Amino acid sequence: MSASSARNATHRADRSLAAAGRHWSWAAVLGVGLALFWLLRVALISTGNPNLVPSLIFLGAAVVPVTFVTFVAGRRLDFGVGPGIAAVTALVGGVLGVATAGVLEYRALLATHVLPVVVVGLIEEAAKLLMPLLVLLAVEDRHPADGLLVGVAAGAGFAVLETMGYAFVALVDSGGDLAAVSGLLVIRGVLSPAAHMAWTGLTSAALWSAATGARRGRGFVVFAGVFVVTVALHAAWDGFATTGAYVVLGAISLSLLVVSTHLLASARAARVPLAPVV
Repeated sequence: MSASSARNATHRADRSLAAAGRHWSWAAVLGVGLALFWLLRVALISTGNPNLVPSLIFLGAAVVPVTFVTFVAGRRLDFGVGPGIAAVTALVGGVLGVATAGVLEYRALLATHVLPVVVVGLIEEAAKLLMPLLVLLAVEDRHPADGLLVGVAAGAGFAVLETMGYAFVALVDSGGDLAAVSGLLVIRGVLSPAAHMAWTGLTSAALWSAATGARRGRGFVVFAGVFVVTVALHAAWDGFATTGAYVVLGAISLSLLVVSTHLLASARAARVPLAPVV
């Protein structure tokens, strides 16, 4: 084998190893996150130190969402945004989304004295899109798959902050019962990829595809349709609020996200922009 062939073989092997590491990095994030959560819980139970409670709540709320964002980022898609933008989107988008949704829902409740689940779904799905829209306007090198990544990141930030709020309320209402808090963190952590993260990933991917595609009129019609579907899924999730409904709606939401990911991957292979379809 010539020196040039050997270098090419080594280069291909390095690229394959790097691709495998990126593909499976989510497993490392999940494993480390769960281990740290367990260590914090053991430390809190053994010491009774209340200073550890915020860390436990944050870690419990963040492990699964961060894992899911890492999982999406490791797919074979044409991403233009890097990990830094995804992290900023999760942080700023989560705060912006939670704050905006909280204010709008409060104002709507004051005005109507009732807050239908459809209104909640409409407000929250729109609020979570604020940061992906800002990123879309700010970057010049736009890739349709970026919408999927920043959407999932924004949904993750929203889910983490919302879960932390619910966990704090559960801690206060239960008189400091860690079992109640841990149970809530597990349930909401497991469900978050099938809820906020999937819905915002779908709508953001459709928005970016519309903005980067050749047929923008059709793209924005598709985006409007995707947005209506995600609001309906959100409203159904809040309205039924049963384990069976969560399973069915979660399966539908994640299936739509998988289909959109497949379409974006196919478009990347064909070098043709393509909007996710539901």
